[in-house]
Amino acid sequence: MQTHALRLHPNQDLKVALDTWAGDQAIEAACVLTCVGSLRRTVLHFADQDQATELEGKFEIVSLTGTLSQYGSHYHLSLAGSQGRTVGGHLLAGCLIYTTAEIVLGVLPGLSFRRELDSATGYKELVIVESDGQD
Repeated sequence: MQTHALRLHPNQDLKVALDTWAGDQAIEAACVLTCVGSLRRTVLHFADQDQATELEGKFEIVSLTGTLSQYGSHYHLSLAGSQGRTVGGHLLAGCLIYTTAEIVLGVLPGLSFRRELDSATGYKELVIVESDGQD
């Protein structure tokens, strides 16, 4: 595994920045190893809900996990508010950095993460393709 570290700055969009990095670097398969920082605006999709939920206010990033590649991504985010209560869900575009986000990513050689529509779920789901690294 190769590791890469990123630092995001105020007002950058967390999801957009990660997806852009994966595309710009032509990443075939990677995962989020760790992330700490803060958000001033958050957009999450909660389980079994039809609509996104927008949260205004300052939140600490407690954890970020996910898979990413130039073909698509899937992230889950947990946050803590000023009273320490946590909330989490599926990360959507629109999550804006408050002070910083310090992120470490692991690039996985020999794998390619693709996204294909799964008729059982109705979503583009992860398809893992093993390669010899010659692609």
